[in-house]
Amino acid sequence: RCYFNQRQAMLNVQLFVVNMIRENCYVVSDETDEAVIIDCGAIFQEECDCIKEYIAEKHLLLKHSLCTHGHFDHVFGTKFIYDTYGLKPELNAADVRLYNNCGEQLRLFLGKEHEIETPPHGDYVAEGTVVKFGSHTFSVLPTPGHTPGGVSFYCEKEKVVFTGDSIFRHSIGRTDFPYGDEELLLCKLKENIMTLPEDTKILPGHGHPTSVGEEKRENPFFTTMH
Repeated sequence: RCYFNQRQAMLNVQLFVVNMIRENCYVVSDETDEAVIIDCGAIFQEECDCIKEYIAEKHLLLKHSLCTHGHFDHVFGTKFIYDTYGLKPELNAADVRLYNNCGEQLRLFLGKEHEIETPPHGDYVAEGTVVKFGSHTFSVLPTPGHTPGGVSFYCEKEKVVFTGDSIFRHSIGRTDFPYGDEELLLCKLKENIMTLPEDTKILPGHGHPTSVGEEKRENPFFTTMH
C-alpha cells in the first residue's frame, strides 16, 4: 500500500495510504536516518508490515509518533507503533477525549461496533512546541475546527507542512462531526497556513498534495485572499 516517495529538499517523505478511509500516513526522515511518523492509521497487518519493512530497510530510527488530530482513521496504528518502537502518540490535549473514544467514533462514522485499542498518549503538542529529529525541527501550528485539538506540523527549513484533515487540495476538513467548528477552522487556516510562503507544500491527511499558493488561487474558501 505504499503510495509514493519524494524528496522534500533534505527530507525523505514516504506516504502510506492506509485503512478503509484511505488515510495518509507519512514517515519522514533526513540524512541522519532519524525519523518521525505522522498519523499512523494502519489497521491491517499488511499495512503495518509495509511500514515496518520500510523503516527496517532504510535503517531509520523512529523518534516521534505524531498525530495531527484524534480521529480514529488517523490513530488506528498508534498501538502498532507503541508495541513495535515504544513510542507513545503525541497529540494536542484538546483531542484526548476523541483519542480515548475511537470505538465510539467508528460507530458514529461508519455504523460499526468495534473496539479500538490505543496506547497511553505521550507528550502534548501545542503552539510553541518544537519537534526535533535528526537535523530538522517541526513547529506546531494550531489548526482546530475539524477537531478541537487539530494541529499541523511545519518544517520551515524545507517549506512543507503536514495538515491532517484541516485543509485538503481545493477544500477544507469537514466540520459537521461532533466538536467541529467551521468558523474556527477557517480563521486558524487563514492565520496559520495561508500566511506561510506560497511555495510551501501542503501534505494533507487524505488525497493529493498541494501548496499554499495553489490553495490561495484555487480553493473556494480562500480565493478572496489572493
